[in-house]
Amino acid sequence: MAGLAFAGLLAWGLLLGAAQAQGLSQGEPVDGPDAAPEGILILNQDRFFSDSQYGQRVQAELEAAGLALATENREIEARLTEEELQLTEDRQSLERDEFMVRAAEFDQQVETIRATQDAKTRALNAAAEAAQRRFFNLAVPILLEVVAERRAAVILDSRTVLLAADTVDITDTAIARVDAELGDGGEAALIDLQSAVEEVPPQLVDPADGLSENGPGVSGLEESGLEESGTEP
Repeated sequence: MAGLAFAGLLAWGLLLGAAQAQGLSQGEPVDGPDAAPEGILILNQDRFFSDSQYGQRVQAELEAAGLALATENREIEARLTEEELQLTEDRQSLERDEFMVRAAEFDQQVETIRATQDAKTRALNAAAEAAQRRFFNLAVPILLEVVAERRAAVILDSRTVLLAADTVDITDTAIARVDAELGDGGEAALIDLQSAVEEVPPQLVDPADGLSENGPGVSGLEESGLEESGTEP
């Protein structure tokens, strides 16, 4: 999942090594070609998540929520455009002061909606990141089993390694293990957009922004990407 890369890859290795040293890892150690030389294993962290059943479900739910949000934004934009055109037509029959009041009310509505939709986008991205963190937290015991079986002390992210023997790359093994134990995450939704939105109240902007004597406008909707709001895949 692009844009959701997690730092602290070295911390992964330290965590796993420390846990093993404290006797938290499980599984029978192995000898021979599967044992990790120098106690080092390599994991492609991005592929571990994206190729797992859990990760693929998170991505599917994220795309579905993003599509629903984009559809909602287009509907809102169409409605506001109609209201703007109607207000512009009404200007000819309104006193200037009355028109300015109605224009200010319309701009306030636009800014409130923009802030709300922006908050939904941020909430969706935050929910996706939280789902990825949950996956890695759930995967730690599974990776510890592999660490113990391979007589290893550390797991490094493959992006930090220039060259390595195929025998120390446990990505495929880790994916198979996590799929067997976690599957796609169960029946409950992994990304709950509605709950995420409720936890992130919108930060409203000044409703006077964008107000002009020349008439109201769907202020900043194009600039904020309201009609195309969504998430980065």
